[in-house]
Amino acid sequence: MMTVTQLARQCGLSRSTLLYYESIGLIAKPVRSGGNYRSYGLQDLRRLQQICVYRNAGLALADIRAILSRPESDASSVLQRRLVELDAEISQLRDHQRAILKLLQNKKSFRRMNVVTKEKWVSIMKASGFSEADMHRWHAEFEKSAPTEHQEFLEFLHIPSAEITKIRDWSRKAPQV
Repeated sequence: MMTVTQLARQCGLSRSTLLYYESIGLIAKPVRSGGNYRSYGLQDLRRLQQICVYRNAGLALADIRAILSRPESDASSVLQRRLVELDAEISQLRDHQRAILKLLQNKKSFRRMNVVTKEKWVSIMKASGFSEADMHRWHAEFEKSAPTEHQEFLEFLHIPSAEITKIRDWSRKAPQV
């Protein structure tokens, strides 16, 4: 005879998992010892080992219950159905994997999926009261204090590289304030 903990350890499970299986009827309620402790036998161990084999194959507890409740039944139909489900899940995961790889391969275009354009940015700046001279000073300060980030910001706005070169040259020649 084994205690809950001993039986659980035999199958590599936690005590709470074993008690859960008992509460949902996968494992029969055990006999109780004189001290009212659960006491499991060899038959309980074999059933729990069967449950573990089916769980390791990815079967749901309801499917395991169906298989074990009808010992004369053939588990192959349940296993075949699970195999078809796994094939579908794997196929879907492969599709996700291909989509992610495609995004990663095109990360430059992926980064450019933003909605802010040069035109929108200029209109926001003008609506905020910036004149052409103010924007020139803004670009000059950005170029002077953070040239790499200035380049990245201009790229973010989807500005063609030739125009970015002009803006950065223009920014370097801005009058000092």
